[in-house]
Amino acid sequence: MKKSIVALMAAVLFTTCFSACSIDRKPESLFPDDEFWNTEADLKGAANRLYQQLLPNWNDVRADDARATTFNDISNGTRGIPATSTDWSGPYTIIFTANNILTKGGKAGVSDAVKNRYFGEARFFRAYNFFQLLQKYGDVPLLLKLLDFGSPELYMPRTPRAQVITQIYDDLDFAATWLPSFTQLAAADYGRITKSAALALKARVALYEGTRLKFHGGQEGWQQHLQKAVEAADNAMKQGHALFSDYGNLFRLEGDGAANKENIFVKVYGVSSTNPILTHNHSSELSNGALAVTRNLIRMYLYADGLPAFNTDNNASAVRSSYFVSEGNETSYNTVLENRDPRLAQTVYLYKEPSFDRPWIPEINQAGRTAYGTKKGFYKENGQGSICTGDRILIRYAEVLLTYAEAKYELAEAISDDDLDKTINLLRTRAGLNVKLSNSFVNAHNLSMREEIRRERTVELALEGFRYDDLMRWKTAETVLPQALLGAKYIQSEWTTTKDPSVLTLNSDQVLVVEPANARTFKTNRDYLYPVPQNEINLSNNNVVQNPNWQ
Repeated sequence: MKKSIVALMAAVLFTTCFSACSIDRKPESLFPDDEFWNTEADLKGAANRLYQQLLPNWNDVRADDARATTFNDISNGTRGIPATSTDWSGPYTIIFTANNILTKGGKAGVSDAVKNRYFGEARFFRAYNFFQLLQKYGDVPLLLKLLDFGSPELYMPRTPRAQVITQIYDDLDFAATWLPSFTQLAAADYGRITKSAALALKARVALYEGTRLKFHGGQEGWQQHLQKAVEAADNAMKQGHALFSDYGNLFRLEGDGAANKENIFVKVYGVSSTNPILTHNHSSELSNGALAVTRNLIRMYLYADGLPAFNTDNNASAVRSSYFVSEGNETSYNTVLENRDPRLAQTVYLYKEPSFDRPWIPEINQAGRTAYGTKKGFYKENGQGSICTGDRILIRYAEVLLTYAEAKYELAEAISDDDLDKTINLLRTRAGLNVKLSNSFVNAHNLSMREEIRRERTVELALEGFRYDDLMRWKTAETVLPQALLGAKYIQSEWTTTKDPSVLTLNSDQVLVVEPANARTFKTNRDYLYPVPQNEINLSNNNVVQNPNWQ
C-alpha cells in the first residue's frame, strides 16, 4: 500500500498529542484524555504525531557547500543572540510529544511487546531531537517527564552533555531492542521507525561525540564513543540493507518506498501529486536558488584517476590530479566539472544540460548566486516542481558505511583494505568511480587516509545536511568558514544574459566571488556552539545560562 503512514498522519489528531512550546511549560492538566491510551490503535495514533512533527531539513546553507539567494548569518558569522528560536523550541516540542506517550501510554491494555514497540518509537524521536539540541547548544535541559504548573523542572538548568549523551544511548538501545527490523515491517507501515534506524542513529551520535572529543583537545572518553559507533554501525550493516543502484535517482521518486533498501529513516510524503495528502516544494526551491552548489564543494570531488586537487578544508592538496586545470586556465563553465567523480554530474548541471525549465546557462539572477544549478534531488512530478511527494531521506545506508569507516580509522588511525572494500569502495562502485581507495593507493600518491575518508563522506552526502556539523566535530570550521564562497568561472560567451562582467564580483582568475572572505568570520572561542535564545534564559529564572562569549 503506497505511503499508508501519510494518511495516518493526516488524520485528526487527539488532543492528548498537542505539543507545547519551548521546554513544555503547559501543564499536563490541559490535555484531558481519560478515555484514551487503552489500545494499540491509541498508542499508534499518538505516535503518528511524532512523524507529523518531524522536520525534513531540506536546505542547510550553514557551511561552505551551498548558498541560498541571500547570505546565511550562521555561515558568515554575523548572527547575534535571538529572542526565540525554533532551533531550541522545535526539538522540545517533539520531546514533549515523546514524553507524553511514555508517561501516559503505560495504562494501555496491550502486551509489553506491543507497548514497547511504540515506546521505542517515542524514545527514538526523543533521542533524535536531544541530539539536534546537543549539536547546536552543548549542554541542554534533559527533560524526561511531563510538567505541571508547580514542577521545579520548569526552571531546570542545563544538563551536562555527557549525561544527555548517556540518555540518548539508553533511548536508542531500548528502541533497537523493541522495534521491528525493516524486513519485518508491514508494507502499510513503511516509514515507521525500525531497529536499523535506532542503530544507525546511535552510530551517528557516537561518531559525532567521539570525534568532537578527539579533535577538541583530545578530551577523555573519545575512544569509548568511537567504539560504540563501530559496534552500532556494524550491527546496522547486518540488518540486510543495500545501496540503491542509481545515485542520482536515489533522491527522486525512483528511490521511494520499501523496495529501496538504502532508505533507513525518511520523512514520508504522498500519496501522489494527483492525491496530494502531504507534499513539498523542494524541487521548486532548488530551481529558485535555495541550495546553489558552490565551487568550494565542487573542489572536493576527486578526478577520474582517484586523485584530488583540493582537500575538504578547501585548501590545495599536496598532490594534484593530472586532470586538474588551474582555475585561471579554465576555458569553459564545464572545465571544472570534467573528468570527475561521477557523483558530481549527479549533483550539479553541466552547461546547456536540460535543467529546471531550460538548458542550464550560468547566471546569478536565477537559481542562486553561484551560477551553478543544483541537480541532486531535482525532479518534476506530473510536470510540476512545486507539488512533489518524494520522500526526504534522513538516514540512509551509505551514511552507516561512512560512519563505520571513519570510526574504525579514528580509533586506530589506520584502517584495513577489507574495511575500505565493504564501505567506501561500495560507494565508489555504485557511483561509477573506478578507482578503489586502498592503503597502497594512499601511500603511493602521498595522500592522507583521514582526508580521503572525510572527502568520501562530504561528496557522498553532499547537500544532505551534514557538512556544517562535520566541520564542527572535526574542528575545522575556523579554517573553512572564513574563506570566500566561490561560484562559476565567468566566460563571457557562455554567460549570455550577463555580457558586462562589471556587474559581478570576480577574483583574479575570473571566478565569481559570491561572498568575499572579508565578509565572513568564525570566532573559535564562541561559534562552535549556538547562542541560547534569550527568552529561554529569562523563562528559567536565569538557571539556563548563555554559552561562552555570546553577549
